[in-house]
Amino acid sequence: MIADIANGGQNRPMLKNPYVRWFGNIRLRDIPEVGGKNASLGELHTALAAEGVRVPEGFVLMASAYRDALAETGAERELRRLLSGFDHHDVALLAQRAAAARQLVYQAAGNAHLRAEIAAAYRALEEKCGANVAVAVRSSATAEDLPTASFAGQHESFLNVRGKGDVIEACRRCFASIFTDRAIVYRIDNGFDHFKVALSVGVMKMVRSDLAASGVIFTLDTESGFRDVVFVTGACGLGENVVQGKVDPDEFYVHKMVYRGGCGSRLD
Repeated sequence: MIADIANGGQNRPMLKNPYVRWFGNIRLRDIPEVGGKNASLGELHTALAAEGVRVPEGFVLMASAYRDALAETGAERELRRLLSGFDHHDVALLAQRAAAARQLVYQAAGNAHLRAEIAAAYRALEEKCGANVAVAVRSSATAEDLPTASFAGQHESFLNVRGKGDVIEACRRCFASIFTDRAIVYRIDNGFDHFKVALSVGVMKMVRSDLAASGVIFTLDTESGFRDVVFVTGACGLGENVVQGKVDPDEFYVHKMVYRGGCGSRLD
């Protein structure tokens, strides 16, 4: 198992159920198994390394880990009972059903096989990045970052997680967050089948944003939809502060055509 994880999946046939893949072995075509966020990170890891852009090292728990956990415990039958035939606009009832659904997934994701794979992958990451390395544990849904839908902010992420036990716990809580109140309502209102969407989890080395800055980049202008610019927001500290609107970030527009011509373009 460890040999497969450490070399990026090259010896995958050694594993009966290979739930772990490294960013260096993931591309955009892998969205059905690793979700939109993790697939994008894998693509960036490969495409930008030669350009000197550093994408943090990390690994992914594939959506098959989530699906198999539900199948092995028989949790899907109870989940279907909880999530069908109720008024999702009844806030109290929604909260009750969602909490019960999350508990079912959390319990299912605690199986010994999955724990062992997470532990082995974290040990391999420690070998690459140092003992007790701090990581970000991030959810990535298979229906995320689609042209017709956005699940941003609906599932959990955990920052500055250290140690095997805490990483396993954070991964289980990420899997369970597929049934947050917001995610349930969004899927119902937008016609997504709860059981055709699965969750993958990304575990990546934590970036020391306290030594620099972080933020969010959009590949178009968010106000007008104009696609010939890249909209960059940034602030000191964690990018989560920008995402949640806790800070007023610096904002920059980079004109794509001008940039491709070898010049930078900045508009405040």
